Amino acid sequence: MNINKYPEIKSGGKLIKKIYVAVMLWIVGRAIQAASRVDREVKEEFGRLSDDFMMHLHVLPSGPGMIVGKDKNGKVKYMGWNPKGKKITLDMKVKNIEGAMLMFTFQESTCVASANNRLAVSGNVPDTMAFIRILNIVETYLLPKIITSFAVKRYPKWSQMSPMRKYAGRVLVYVRTFTF
Repeated sequence: MNINKYPEIKSGGKLIKKIYVAVMLWIVGRAIQAASRVDREVKEEFGRLSDDFMMHLHVLPSGPGMIVGKDKNGKVKYMGWNPKGKKITLDMKVKNIEGAMLMFTFQESTCVASANNRLAVSGNVPDTMAFIRILNIVETYLLPKIITSFAVKRYPKWSQMSPMRKYAGRVLVYVRTFTF
């Protein structure tokens, strides 16, 4: 059998999907940074993580990604997409761009994506769960309730919060996401 008769077939670039996921990861990364300054629950979750915490969420094999972690002062920062020179403590990999599209078009929650084996994680399980909770809170701030119900496992009890905290928090997260 001559192997040269059967050339390797490479998959398409899926450029539009990669651009969409890259934009969504940028928005979510910046929103995590903003929510860490606005929301009490997000502050508490990050407070429980180690001082050198740095999370890298990216799409395999060569797709877009984001890095969020604590800086030297303990503040949460969105640190771009390039992991070179950074000590990653939690590495979350979406196995392909199709899985990332399901997650970031909010057709599938992070929990369901994990159950469907679309995510691979390297790092501590408690850190992973804390980050998933943070991601759920941030998605709740960013998305309308009808879409959030698909994106998160349980919608938080916004009705128990004062409307001032609910709406002011949402506005502050949006403003800080796109300005700072």
